[in-house]
Amino acid sequence: MLRMEIALFFVLLFVAIVYFSAGRKNTLLHRTFSFLLVATLVHLVFDGATIYTVNHLETVPVLLNDILHRIFIGTMILIVYLFYQYIAILVEEETGKPRKLDAAARIFLAVAELGALLLPVHYAVTPSGNYSDGIHASVCYITTAFYLFLCVWLFLRNWKQIDPKKKFAIGAALLIEVCVSLLQALNPTWLISGMGLTLMTMSFYLTLENPDILRAELTEQKISMLYLKSQVNPHFLYNTLDTIRIQAQLNGDKKVADLLMRLVDFFRLSVKVNRQMVALDDELELLEAYMDLMCYRYPELVCHYDIDPDLGGVLVPNFILQPLVENSLLHGMKNKGYRGEVRISAKKTADGHMEIQIMDTGSGFAEGKKEAIEQMLLNYAKQAPKLEGNSIGLLNVQKRVKLLCGREFGLWYTENIEGGLTAHLLLPVEEEENEKIARAAGRR
Repeated sequence: MLRMEIALFFVLLFVAIVYFSAGRKNTLLHRTFSFLLVATLVHLVFDGATIYTVNHLETVPVLLNDILHRIFIGTMILIVYLFYQYIAILVEEETGKPRKLDAAARIFLAVAELGALLLPVHYAVTPSGNYSDGIHASVCYITTAFYLFLCVWLFLRNWKQIDPKKKFAIGAALLIEVCVSLLQALNPTWLISGMGLTLMTMSFYLTLENPDILRAELTEQKISMLYLKSQVNPHFLYNTLDTIRIQAQLNGDKKVADLLMRLVDFFRLSVKVNRQMVALDDELELLEAYMDLMCYRYPELVCHYDIDPDLGGVLVPNFILQPLVENSLLHGMKNKGYRGEVRISAKKTADGHMEIQIMDTGSGFAEGKKEAIEQMLLNYAKQAPKLEGNSIGLLNVQKRVKLLCGREFGLWYTENIEGGLTAHLLLPVEEEENEKIARAAGRR
């Protein structure tokens, strides 16, 4: 039996090395899985130690045996709590519903850990093997049952709103842990709790946390972005070139040269596809080139900028602002003959993030469009990458921001009181990366 614990430890240790070396965004889900992984490794060490000591009661001091068992039970309680937390965070991300059971879960955790620390430990001696039993061991069984009940309740209550891949991961982990817990309870000498916790952790790793899956998603998003850039609205290109041609006939060459320069700037900047993240200043430079052309083409269209100068070096996903502004023009300003105003602002939020707003004075949402857009942005993970259609820009922006910056960031829309829409884009402020950019700029 001890050999199984050693094998499980080294398997999970290898997984931990791969997982932590791959690097992830510091999201709540990532931190929870990281704690779960480390706690399970620690638990397996004490699982193996207690398997040896409980079967050598005549040679191992009682105090040492008790201490090891208390740590063993305490780490198991922590793991099933983290198991619940991970599922609760997943469900919250999928449904948008706040976690209402966290307070009860934490209180139960504190009580259970006190029980593991203070309650007397008793050992059952049988011909087929020894094990801990009595009230101390019951704390472990009760705690596991409590958190599994919370997990199953969350899972079934939100079944329809959970992504199929995540549904499979949660279902597999729950099934494994329930089966192993029942077998352990019916056959106490089997001592297979460590196997159940390891398999549960592996089910999350293999389906949701594997770095190869992350790389595949990044590749998918980069392909979508490349396609989007290659399709930079051919109508815009043709109409702009036609405007330049007409202007060349009516005016001198200076304006034509200026327009051509802005057009060249736009396409030069738009094909920077070798980096997933760029400085906000670079992204705004591309946007300004685009809007200069659009404002020249439509003289009654006005664009204003209100950018916090301290945010210029903040890293943002490449090519996310132009699709949003283009969407405002095509679906808002077009119905008003491209007469009106577009305002682009970037400010720090109270909690230290950055919010970019793109406000227009256009016609707003068409009938039934608001709900469709909100559902698409909310359920972005369930939407296949689009390579055509009116919402290609919005969906790809949402997917890339969520993937590159974290699930707590993203895009949403509000309707303006005076008419038109405002696109809100919440992004992180990476201070460490900003310093690197500043140092690189200084060297240039």
